[in-house]
Amino acid sequence: QVQLVESGGGLVQAGGSLRLSCAASGRTFNTYRMGWFRQAPGKEREFVAYIRWSGATYYADSVKGRFTISRDNAKNMVYLQMNSLKPEDTAVYYCAADPRQLVGLGTADFGSWGQGTQVTVSS
Repeated sequence: QVQLVESGGGLVQAGGSLRLSCAASGRTFNTYRMGWFRQAPGKEREFVAYIRWSGATYYADSVKGRFTISRDNAKNMVYLQMNSLKPEDTAVYYCAADPRQLVGLGTADFGSWGQGTQVTVSS
């Protein structure tokens, strides 16, 4: 497993941007599928985006066209660039990782998790 630490959350006005970062430990990071999930108060944790070792990406419909996931294997980092933020994007954002090359979008498809970073979008 890898250890994950998120950063970059904060308070932003609607229409603004934030960039989340996730630092990962582990020498085999570049083989992992990396993802971002979020959890709003009173709601279940939901999929946001993932990126494969190949660079292939997949997004939830709710963020497609606004969010971009990327990775820097040399630095063991994953990023989530969030643009045109909306109040409904407010949540704790979690970085996730898994060595299996699955296609599932559920929390069970990722074995390692960070502690989360809060993103609050004001209207």
